[in-house]
Formats: sequence, C-alpha cells, structure tokens
Amino acid sequence: MNLSDIHRGVNKHRARKRLGRGIGSGHGKTAGRGHKGQWSRNGVSFLSIFQGGTMPLVRRIPKRGFNNRFAKTVIVVNVGDLNEAFKSGDNVTPEKLSAVNLAKGCYDELKVLGDGEVTKKLKISAHRFSASAKEKIEKAGGEAIVLPGKAPVVKVQKKVSK
Repeated sequence: MNLSDIHRGVNKHRARKRLGRGIGSGHGKTAGRGHKGQWSRNGVSFLSIFQGGTMPLVRRIPKRGFNNRFAKTVIVVNVGDLNEAFKSGDNVTPEKLSAVNLAKGCYDELKVLGDGEVTKKLKISAHRFSASAKEKIEKAGGEAIVLPGKAPVVKVQKKVSK
C-alpha cells in the first residue's frame, strides 16, 4: 500500500444519479422505483401512523381523560413546609422557595395551601393563597402578599389545575 492509494476512488463531489435516462445508464425504465405499486407513483405519501394497512396503534388504543393545554401550571406549597424552611421575620418569595427546593420547576403560578401550622412571622409573596393559609399566616403575625403575573422558575414539581 502506498500513500497515494489512500484517496484513490474517493470522490469529494459525487455526480448526481440521473434517473430514467435509458437502459444503458442502469437507472432507466422504472428509474430505481421498482415495479408498480404506490411507491412507484409520483407524489407518494403516507401518514406518520401508517402500519401497512392494519389499524394503527394510536387508533386501536382508547382515548382516556382530557388535557387542557391552555391551563396554567400551578405549583403548591404548604404553610407547614414554609414554617420548617424559614426563620421568623423572613421574606418568602418564589426565588427563595426555589432556592430551598420547595418550588421546583417551571410554573405559571405559585399557590400557598393551609396544610400544617405556622408559628413564625413570615412575609409570604405568592400568586394565590387558600383561605385557610391566609388565615394561618395572618394569625401568626405574618403577611400574605399576592403577586401579579407569571412566575420565573425552572422545572415542575406538583401540578394543580384551576
């Protein structure tokens, strides 16, 4: 083997295959499409779910439930978890909640629910509060601040629809 043999037979710019240009070309008559059938015709296309004529799997399996893709993704945090994670007098924001892994993920709204007890005075900022959560926060001497708009965070933890 010589160094000059390395690139022998390698074409950088290969000529395009000229189909249907006579028998001598090797690609005449049927032009590489075989004989008859759907694939030999012009403009052939199949649905992505086509399975050779049998009923496709996506049509054999029954549909279940409902998914509203326009619904807002609401992430929930309980007041009991906030009581454990923060000190008295702390300002609780969605950013601080994601820092302590209580509000993980990407969501549209943050809702505080009333599960657990609050003994610390916390200033909590969220998009929504349940009635019991608001009552418990204010009873402990804290403040519930309702945020407007969308929440900027990373992944998803829990999803609760409206």
